[in-house]
Amino acid sequence: MIKSISYWSMPGGLEGSCGIEDAAAMAKAAGFDGLELCVAEEGVLTPSTDQAACERYKKIVADQGLALETLASGMSWAHSPTDPNPDVRKKAIELHAGALQRAAWLGCEAMLFVPGAVKILWEPAFGPVPYDQAAEWAREAVEALLPVAEATGVDLCIENVWNGLFYSPLEFAAFIDSFDHPRLGVYFDAGNVLGYHQHPPHWITLLGDRIRRVHIKDFNCSVGTLDGFCDLLDGDVPFPEVMSALRQIGYDRTLVAEMMPPDDTLLERTSGAMDRILA
Repeated sequence: MIKSISYWSMPGGLEGSCGIEDAAAMAKAAGFDGLELCVAEEGVLTPSTDQAACERYKKIVADQGLALETLASGMSWAHSPTDPNPDVRKKAIELHAGALQRAAWLGCEAMLFVPGAVKILWEPAFGPVPYDQAAEWAREAVEALLPVAEATGVDLCIENVWNGLFYSPLEFAAFIDSFDHPRLGVYFDAGNVLGYHQHPPHWITLLGDRIRRVHIKDFNCSVGTLDGFCDLLDGDVPFPEVMSALRQIGYDRTLVAEMMPPDDTLLERTSGAMDRILA
């Protein structure tokens, strides 16, 4: 597996203000082998970034000897594909269609996509959207983006995230399978599953080769809220079982630590913990 770090873990990453040169240099210095870039409506990488800039970013990362295989998007939080407002849903699809093209120009093989939400914990004004309606709008968004994924050659990878949708691995697998499309898969997040009071290795086994990419973070179940996310190996994620399950399904691609918020020693702490996890 490729030991990777999220751009959001960099100082200024959440704001999109960290230069790609700085992000790549910091990732390399901390001992990572890959970097996941992130696209946002504002910042150094957006759905409007031109091809020349994307190709320049690709070279910058490659020159550091880092893999650049994935792109993450958090744009669904501000423009949810399951918003009751059809204009917002349309905007969400437009933004992610543009992001898929930028992923291709960057040389990425997969893009993380949040397919919408029933509720957004940090946006109390959003929702709750009726579950069946949210699932249908999520389906419409995926149907709209799959032709773009196919045309660009980038996998569209749906993440299991705290959005009120797809809390069962059986439901999640059925949703993916219903499209029967080679460019659609799962972006599995081992830390997020504990927030559902479930067991990450079981999700891995049940989702199997639907899993195209993997995020790791850790979570303290005794806290149980968003404040429960913590340093790797300081929480309750059973990493030996998680790694065993990933190897059993044959997963050998990027393993991306998505650690937030950034601080002065986060990259070094995360790198050391990942060495232990990968071992």
